[in-house]
Amino acid sequence: MKKATPFFLFLCLSMNVSLKAQNQVAIDLNTSNAKTVISKHIYGHFSEHLGRCIYDGFWVDSTLHVPKKDRIRLDIVDALKKIKIPNLRWPGGCFADEYHWRDGIGPRTKRPKMVNTNWGGVVEDNSFGTHEFLELCGLLGAEPYIAGNVGSGTVEEMAKWVEYLNFDGISPMANLRKENGRDKPWKVSFWGVGNESWGCGGNMTPEYYADQYKRYATYARNYPGAPLKKIASGANAFDTNWTEVLMKNIPAYEMWGLSLHYYTLPTGDWGKKGSATKFGEEQYFNTMKNGLAMDSLVTLNSAIMDKYDPKKSVALVVDEWGVWTDVEPGTNPGFLYQQNSMRDALVAGSTLNIFNNHSDRVRVATLAQTVNVLQAVILTEKEKMLLTPTYHVFDLYKVHMDAKAIPLQFKSPKYVLGDKQLAALNASASIDSTGAVHITIVNIDPKKKINITTNLKGLKWSKVTGRIVTSEKFNDYNSFDNPNKIIAKVFTGAKKSGNMLSAELPPLSVVELELN
Repeated sequence: MKKATPFFLFLCLSMNVSLKAQNQVAIDLNTSNAKTVISKHIYGHFSEHLGRCIYDGFWVDSTLHVPKKDRIRLDIVDALKKIKIPNLRWPGGCFADEYHWRDGIGPRTKRPKMVNTNWGGVVEDNSFGTHEFLELCGLLGAEPYIAGNVGSGTVEEMAKWVEYLNFDGISPMANLRKENGRDKPWKVSFWGVGNESWGCGGNMTPEYYADQYKRYATYARNYPGAPLKKIASGANAFDTNWTEVLMKNIPAYEMWGLSLHYYTLPTGDWGKKGSATKFGEEQYFNTMKNGLAMDSLVTLNSAIMDKYDPKKSVALVVDEWGVWTDVEPGTNPGFLYQQNSMRDALVAGSTLNIFNNHSDRVRVATLAQTVNVLQAVILTEKEKMLLTPTYHVFDLYKVHMDAKAIPLQFKSPKYVLGDKQLAALNASASIDSTGAVHITIVNIDPKKKINITTNLKGLKWSKVTGRIVTSEKFNDYNSFDNPNKIIAKVFTGAKKSGNMLSAELPPLSVVELELN
């Protein structure tokens, strides 16, 4: 065996130093720049009459042996309370524009049955309606976000629903509410005027929908003590023309928010989206690429909104987002039941970092969907219940709710696959009312750890603690046989040196650090 030449040793040493340098990241963070509040409503959730989200999810058979109030499943309620769910969007989704609210009030035995034409053609018995939903929100401590029916409904129907919910007085709808057992109004604030009006909500043009919005919104009244936050049905993904037309044609004072829907498809193909758990690195890379596109999407729409609304009075409401894969084999294709892997956790952490960093415009977001549908935070199987990796990310990130966003500056190392590359690192930070600083960081690289250092300007601190969600493989997931494979654990890879924070982030990790 030949001895290594001095030049060869020098080259190897140089390459090693270079590789280490590539995975050393200096993050600039100055707490004196923290001015914008990260609304807690960024951490909202979406529940549609779809598959097993409502029925066999939140709302179970009276014979199921789980803790219940009426038929509301309380172990789900308790789990969602732990992550401080701030709002819940209902009844859809596409279902909202075929839902007639009066079918879901009054004695359950007298409520008419209907066909859910959007999701599986199953019979909807309307046993879960307005009162049941608002009872659920009360148990959760979450604000209700109701999507009204513009597609197949009428102005009168929506106006009377608002009156039924919010008017504290004598009127036909207030009297009907009292007859159904609710004396005082709920005073629901968040109100969607239609859903996906460019598609399943009526296949409208943006010009036509803008006129419809103004008509419906006119009669959705603000009753005493119950001002509405009216949210217009916004764009599908990168359809910026829809955003442009609505911002141009609807005065800013007439809408509180404008929605945006974007789903992360592993393959980018709606026809065959890809498996939730059986995929390799190529599909993993593409999923992360498509998920990180949310940053460009929010930036583009925010720029259009700034043109018409420079004071940023209209919120960007990303009320449908998440990973959408093929359904699990053997399940009803109309029920959209999919597993939830470490990959989903990384998309969730990255997306929430994006929203935090755009909190000047993004003030509401709702993950699709809460239980048993799409990128759910909870899955159930009869009496069994498990918390998905995505749930544990929300548990980490709840520290940002209503804290002030701290702008971050850093240059991320690259996650490289063949001739393609992505930023391996993304992050967001905030300072809460007690002065504690929280930093959430995602390393999407499946092989390389990343070392960070942060000089915290303007902050006196004495200790750092942390939690982490990680797993060995990007397609690991929690099953009913092994429900705790991926959970939030204590993170010990961070330390203080002077006023400098340093941390070593494992591959495939979502980390939350708290500095006090």
